[in-house]
Amino acid sequence: MLLKIPINIPIVGKEEISAVISVLKDGSLTSASNEGGTNVREFEKLASSFVKSKYAVAVNSGTAALQASLYALDIKKGDEVLLPSFTFVATANAVVSTGAKPIFVDILADNYTIDPKDIEKKISKNTKAIIPVHLYGNVAFLDRILEISRKYNIHIIEDSAQSLGSKLKGKYTGTFSDLGCYSMYPAKVMTSGEGGFIVTNNKKLHEKLLMIRNHGMLRGYDTRTFGLNLRLPEISAAIAKIQMKKLPKFLNIRKNNANLLSQLISDLNIRIPKERNNESVNWYLYTISTLKRNKILQKLNSKGIGAASYYPTPIHKTPFYKQKIILPSTDFAASHVLSLPIHPKVTSKDIEFIAKSLRDVLNE
Repeated sequence: MLLKIPINIPIVGKEEISAVISVLKDGSLTSASNEGGTNVREFEKLASSFVKSKYAVAVNSGTAALQASLYALDIKKGDEVLLPSFTFVATANAVVSTGAKPIFVDILADNYTIDPKDIEKKISKNTKAIIPVHLYGNVAFLDRILEISRKYNIHIIEDSAQSLGSKLKGKYTGTFSDLGCYSMYPAKVMTSGEGGFIVTNNKKLHEKLLMIRNHGMLRGYDTRTFGLNLRLPEISAAIAKIQMKKLPKFLNIRKNNANLLSQLISDLNIRIPKERNNESVNWYLYTISTLKRNKILQKLNSKGIGAASYYPTPIHKTPFYKQKIILPSTDFAASHVLSLPIHPKVTSKDIEFIAKSLRDVLNE
């Protein structure tokens, strides 16, 4: 059945189409220069200006952003990287691609982000980095994580793939640490088709990232460090430029939709998402928790509502990563959470329909 209200969709208009046509007519589809093509450079300026970082480096996916960041910090075989199991597998895959070992950490039941207490328990002499994931747009408990980072001299890479636009104490996620990684996959709060970017305030890391995304080269065939082809094509960058300008409007609509949905379902016997003090969420996914998750999911989908479960199988339980470890909050979330559509194409009438449908299922 075609869902009438999908969980998330790319929102592109005439401006993006025009930008793509312009690139095609120009014929400069990509650039192998260290700085990247014209559209890439212009997008990077917009991205760094938005999140208020000194530098931004565009790459061809959120996964590539994580990989490049790990390479920039010289993470290698024998190293360990702490990360949550309750997230998309790309975070762990990026670690494995360096030869390092992902160490899975439990989450906090409050907002599904990595548990600082469990981080500290799992630090070893081989721990070289922590990757907190700002899941569903919720901000990880960065104050405590930064304290741990300083205490043990461990790098932090923020996985902000889902949290572009989220803030803590007025500061954007991705800018609290050495490196912040974002995704521009079609389902995210803005898109470039496929794409991602990294932000940093460190000049040396910025210079290294520019080489890493371009086969380790600075000028021509002078490979100076390990690198891959992680470049963002000019067509994608042209789309991203338009989307970045639309982002504040997108985020505002998401916030209004989330507020309306919360008002309509606050009396139901479910756990609804809430912002912490000093936190501003981008509402990438409006995620509830309920003991009747599977039944609700089936019923809502049958009504054309694109409710979805992220992530029913934690990474440590997938066939490739299969590990016998105990992560109680992770396991609970995996079997109880459900995300509801609130993207900018969702109307107030749709929100009312979602709320009524949810109420009807719970009252059955």
